[in-house]
Amino acid sequence: MSRYSIELYFDPSLENQVLKSWNVLARRQISTHLIEIESRPHITLFSSPFVDPSRLEHALKGLCAKQEPLPITFFAIGSYSSEKNVLFLVPKPSVQLLQFQERLCDVLRKEGGVELGEEFRVGGSGGGWAPWCAVGEEVSKGRMGEGFCVLREVVKLPVSGYCMDIGLVELEGPGLTVREVCSFVLGNGIDG
Repeated sequence: MSRYSIELYFDPSLENQVLKSWNVLARRQISTHLIEIESRPHITLFSSPFVDPSRLEHALKGLCAKQEPLPITFFAIGSYSSEKNVLFLVPKPSVQLLQFQERLCDVLRKEGGVELGEEFRVGGSGGGWAPWCAVGEEVSKGRMGEGFCVLREVVKLPVSGYCMDIGLVELEGPGLTVREVCSFVLGNGIDG
C-alpha cells in the first residue's frame, strides 16, 4: 500500500550540506538507506496512506503561493531508537515554521479532506509535531554512537538556510521507493 508524505525542501546550499552528511555516513557504512531509496533532504510535514493525492496537490498549490521561503537553522543532532534507528538534525522551532505547520494543517483539513492525527499538530497531545531532518536511517544499534561522532565532525552546527519548496511524494513498497507526485516553490505556486 502506498503512503503519501508532504516534505519541506531546502535551498541548494543547505541541501548539499545535508547530502554531505548522508554521503559520509554511507562511505563509512553506517547508513545508506536514504540514498538507496532516492530520498531528498527534507522535513516531513505530514504523512498518511489515507489521502487523495489530487486534492492534496490542489491544497498545496494555494498554500505555497501565499508563503515566502522560511528561514531555518539546524542546531543539534538527535536520534530515535526504533526498528529504523534514525539520526537527524534538529532545527530551531521558529515561529515562522510553527505557524506554517499550523496553516498547512488547516488547509489539509479544509481543502484536502484530511483528518490529521495529533502527531502533525503543533502542540498536539504528547507534544505534537516536532520538525527534524533525517541524515541516517536503519542505523544498526551498535553504530549509533559512531554515527553521532561522525556527524559532529562533518556538520558544523549551527547550519542555516531556507526552506524553499514543498513536495508531495508517494512512498511505496516494502523497501520504500520515493516518487515525487508534485512540488511547489514557496512564494509563487509554480511547479518545481
